[in-house]
Amino acid sequence: MRAIILAGGRGTRLRPFTASFPKPLVPVGDTPVVELLIKSLLRHGIYDVTLSLGYLAELVQAYFQHRQRLLTKLNLTYVLEEQPSGTAGSLALVEGLNDTFLVMNGDLLTDLNFNNLVRFHREHGAALTIATRRRNVKIDFGVLKFDDGGQITDYVEKPEHFYDVSMGVYVYEPSVLRYIVPGEYLDFPDLVLRLLANGERVRAYVTDCLWLDIGRSDDYERAQEMLEAHKDRFEFAGDADSSV
Repeated sequence: MRAIILAGGRGTRLRPFTASFPKPLVPVGDTPVVELLIKSLLRHGIYDVTLSLGYLAELVQAYFQHRQRLLTKLNLTYVLEEQPSGTAGSLALVEGLNDTFLVMNGDLLTDLNFNNLVRFHREHGAALTIATRRRNVKIDFGVLKFDDGGQITDYVEKPEHFYDVSMGVYVYEPSVLRYIVPGEYLDFPDLVLRLLANGERVRAYVTDCLWLDIGRSDDYERAQEMLEAHKDRFEFAGDADSSV
């Protein structure tokens, strides 16, 4: 199994942390988030990893050059975007995607079982499977409902809404790549709509695993707390060895 980690974004929502620092190297605990993600892949026997890089790519590559003992445990390669091509368009740069493969955003903290995800994908004959987590959104205001004349019909204090959201982890079949035109800017939601319009099977894999998209400063703080509270779920067997 091969995994592509999308790690080329500018991380604008995490400024000022990412003003001169690539988001994949932002530490959770004392480890960059992208390294935690790689170690999660290693725990599931996934050793072939490609990082898709753009913004400050040289800093990410330099970091891993100093992690040589970790690199002995996996096959780590890179693709470099000269211009941003989107969260799906960058896959056109990756060579050798001839079998089922994983794609994930490089700013995730999760203990998702990747093997179960891939098994589900194959059992359902999907072209694309999206790992899905329920997320609640709380409105910190009293929400009013009223008619065209301004008559109040309802008042809901700080309502909560629940949505099934994409975790930023996907399983692709190589056939999906024919919908990605090299050189075209294409984000993942647009790819999904393109697949659906062509009758392709796109499945949702629902899970209640630990998960955070570390895209905002408040989520970054929560990630630190999550790692501290659940260290056992993010440990890699090699961590006990000084070689990692």
